[in-house]
Amino acid sequence: MTEQSIIRVLTALKHPLFREGIATVINNQADMLLVAEAASASEAYEHFDSHRPDVTFMDFRLPDSSGIGAMNAIRERHADARVVLACNFEDDLEIQQALEAGASACILKSMHPKQITDAIRCAYAAEKNLPLLSADSSSR
Repeated sequence: MTEQSIIRVLTALKHPLFREGIATVINNQADMLLVAEAASASEAYEHFDSHRPDVTFMDFRLPDSSGIGAMNAIRERHADARVVLACNFEDDLEIQQALEAGASACILKSMHPKQITDAIRCAYAAEKNLPLLSADSSSR
């Protein structure tokens, strides 16, 4: 990423308060721009096609789809799509499934905003970011 690169982010989050909070966090980053917000998977598909974001920050569960299902639908049309999934709780099996399906990262919604923006930056840089899983936790 060059110093002048702006990471264009789409959020797909079901809860309005969380969606607004993440929008504020993203828009306060010098290297990020929120290009669109969605409250459902169907809105996310539409906004993704219109805006072609660099990274999509998506709820693990949306009203009309799972986050993994929505991510897969986007990646079927745009194989290079980078998605960070946000969940409410640490569940190694679901997180592992999301990562195996192609998520750039899975993070907890309760994480510090810096960890969330770091996950978005890592996804943009095409790095795998595993803040919830480590070699130790995957062997539990």
